[in-house]
Amino acid sequence: MKLIDGKVIAAEIRAELKARTQAFEEKYGKKIGLAVVLIGNDPASQVYVRNKVKACEEAGIRSFRHDLPEETTQKQAEELVSALAEDEHVHGILIQLPLPRGLDEKRLLSLIPPSKDVDGFLAENIGRLALKEAGTVACTPLGVMEMLSRSNIPVAGKRAVVVGRSNIVGRPMALLLLNADATVTVCHSKTKDLLEECRRADILVAAIGKPKFITADMVKEGAVVIDVGMDRDENGKLCGDVDFENVKEKASAITPVPGGVGPMTIAMLLKNTCDAAERAQR
Repeated sequence: MKLIDGKVIAAEIRAELKARTQAFEEKYGKKIGLAVVLIGNDPASQVYVRNKVKACEEAGIRSFRHDLPEETTQKQAEELVSALAEDEHVHGILIQLPLPRGLDEKRLLSLIPPSKDVDGFLAENIGRLALKEAGTVACTPLGVMEMLSRSNIPVAGKRAVVVGRSNIVGRPMALLLLNADATVTVCHSKTKDLLEECRRADILVAAIGKPKFITADMVKEGAVVIDVGMDRDENGKLCGDVDFENVKEKASAITPVPGGVGPMTIAMLLKNTCDAAERAQR
């Protein structure tokens, strides 16, 4: 069984990105910039933002952090995002979700230009992915593809099963695998005989947000298992959507939680920001 170490792969990518940011600064006389907008005081969001800002600094990306109070109005939030959209020093804009109640998430995200949508959440970028055109891809599924590639795990011709159909992981994950010539099945809460569907997978991606949901009897011998989940078990311990201890006995390769897909998500956010900055100079 091969453990796919997201920390190690993400560190490699950050080192590569540091060289890219230095080359950009030397060529254009300015830093690559990422604006991070945090509204409210959600503890998990504050941790995520702190990690993203720290990762930016390490990669040589200038972060513009904007912390707004819980009572921020829709108008105030829109004014900030609109100003960032116009700022030539900002190459990527990230609005940390979830937003406080009363704020229109869809409206706020729509104010981000597709060229600065480093999360890859906008309809235009998802449409480009569906049409196999160049655009920005959601960070987590992009990170999964990078892990597979750097771990020398072939995708073309393989049967891939994605459990979960969210707009930010499941759907773009399925499209990326399809674009890489896998035969793809997407499973969800209405799927009949989920057990059998999962058992057919050469590559099984779990992205449903249910702790230890994928058990050993759902996994084919020798399958590659990618765990996108970030959950807490009955003892409050961090775990994924996969019953890791039992599934690892059957998998040929598997990602741990923590230390698997999580570090890759932030690494891909930095990569998307670098890509956006370089495109803006063309």
